[in-house]
Amino acid sequence: MTGGEVAGILVAVFWAILVSFLAVVLVRLAQTLKAATRLVADVTEQAVPLLADASATVRSAQTQLDRVDAIATDVQEVTSNASALSTTVASTFGGSLVKVAAFGYGVRQALGRRGAPAAGPAPRRTVAGRTVPAARRRKKG
Repeated sequence: MTGGEVAGILVAVFWAILVSFLAVVLVRLAQTLKAATRLVADVTEQAVPLLADASATVRSAQTQLDRVDAIATDVQEVTSNASALSTTVASTFGGSLVKVAAFGYGVRQALGRRGAPAAGPAPRRTVAGRTVPAARRRKKG
């Protein structure tokens, strides 16, 4: 064998090894692409129902928020009506009720004094060097 034939055989073996290596790489790449395709298909199959559920949940939440907004508006209206009513009642009956209460208090005071003897001012009592008004003394029972 000559040097050219040996070089040709070496190049042929090198090319065979290279082609084999590339074939293995291409087979693995094909397997990876098949697995990726399966994964994307599975994700798509699962994502579509999840998105439909999420959409239904968002619609339900929007409905509930609309109801809460309507309730809040009604509560605000009731609050303003109650405020207006209390202002009206206070301005209408407030002065009259104060006068009636004062009159009732005066009548009670007058009836309470009517049965008591008409004495002068209440006597003062000295306790430990201090004078205590009659109203602050403790009654001994």
